[in-house]
Amino acid sequence: MPGSIRASGINEEVGSVEESIGQVKVTTAFSEELWRRRGARSPWAEALRRLMRNKLALVGIAIIGTVVFVALFAPVLAQQHPDKNGIWKAFPKENKLPPSLAHPMGTDDLGRDMLSLIMYGARISLLVGVFSVSLAIVIGSTLGAIAGYLGGAVDNLIMRLMDVMLAFPTILLALAIVVVIGPGLFNAMVAVGIVSIPTYARITRSTVLGESNKDYVLAASALGVRKRHILLRHIMPNALSPIIVSASLGIATAILDAAGLGFLGLGAQPPTPEWGLLLGRNKSHMFTSPWMVFFPGVSIMFLVLGFNLLGDGLRDALDPRLRH
Repeated sequence: MPGSIRASGINEEVGSVEESIGQVKVTTAFSEELWRRRGARSPWAEALRRLMRNKLALVGIAIIGTVVFVALFAPVLAQQHPDKNGIWKAFPKENKLPPSLAHPMGTDDLGRDMLSLIMYGARISLLVGVFSVSLAIVIGSTLGAIAGYLGGAVDNLIMRLMDVMLAFPTILLALAIVVVIGPGLFNAMVAVGIVSIPTYARITRSTVLGESNKDYVLAASALGVRKRHILLRHIMPNALSPIIVSASLGIATAILDAAGLGFLGLGAQPPTPEWGLLLGRNKSHMFTSPWMVFFPGVSIMFLVLGFNLLGDGLRDALDPRLRH
């Protein structure tokens, strides 16, 4: 009799457990279905949705999209084109013509169509911005990750070097680097990329230090997961958001720095139609033919403005806490 009572109690407990498990399964299934019906938005999808609701960010995207379109289709849209060696033909009889229907942005002192030069120059400015920032992200993120994860003397050595680089204005440091390695478009891109390295090193190091002591990292270490795997697969993805925001703003800075080097004659060299070089080359005609300086300057301003607006929008979208 006592045995049957004990067995009955056990059966009731088992039944209660099975019922609880069933309720959990139903609740889980309901939650999954509700999540699916709501769109199952990932954090990145939510960030994209917030970005698309930001009117200023959309203005920035429109500006950048227009410049990219013009750069891609410059051979089709432009009135004049360089030859296969990049040499632009001069038209002495049409030099310094003011803006007109035939030449909406006028012509320069060699008779070249300014609108065509601006279109082809858009390619160079975009290339400079993307290449320089990509170089800075690769090197800076690597150094920041190493410094943050290893710590100690390695961290001190790397970050003190970054502090020394940050002590100089970026354009001045880029100017010094170009003086050492020589003028030219590629050298200017490398110099601008180098001076941007500390920004991404500090961002990555900060993220690594913040994530290294969290439970999931400690658990992975306790399970014997290799440090490199933890760093690349678990910690570094958390640095993507601030890096993306800084990259957008960094492209704007890189374009400005490269234009400054071109203006000084240390960046792109003639006959490359780089916007900063056009400004520097035509500055002597500022008062007699102002369109030769006005349109390259406005082009730089609008492209930089586009990336700044996009960067602000990305910051608000990826981290809404910073919105106010």
